[in-house]
Amino acid sequence: MAVKAMGWAHSFPMSEGVRAGREWTRRRLESLPWAAAEPDTVDAIVLAVSELITNAHIHAHSDAHLVLTWDGDCLHVSVHDEDPTLPRQREAEAGDVSGRGVAIVRKLADEWGMRCQRNGKTVTACFRPADTDTGNHRPDGTD
Repeated sequence: MAVKAMGWAHSFPMSEGVRAGREWTRRRLESLPWAAAEPDTVDAIVLAVSELITNAHIHAHSDAHLVLTWDGDCLHVSVHDEDPTLPRQREAEAGDVSGRGVAIVRKLADEWGMRCQRNGKTVTACFRPADTDTGNHRPDGTD
């Protein structure tokens, strides 16, 4: 069986902010056949994108390069930034305004990981819709 995958990529400069990333992601997800039936999954993906882009901008002082890939089983969210330092989870205090991003992504995603690369790092999270059977169809309705 051939693997059918689809994906999108976009860079978000620090000046553009995370709102553009959230909106761009939500628009891309609308083309997936399971998205309308799974608003909680869509919201989890959008929140994870928001956290990962924020981390790239705030902690890495870098543009965020976002890639979304749907492989029929998992929606992969990958964000690359130019800082090779891997994020670490820490316990945020009650009054802290940051420090929860990694914990949020870990909680929302079905799987997640990170890797250093020559020019920075990439953090990837996988989200599996509850009914992946509907995800094996192309957005245009053809198989």
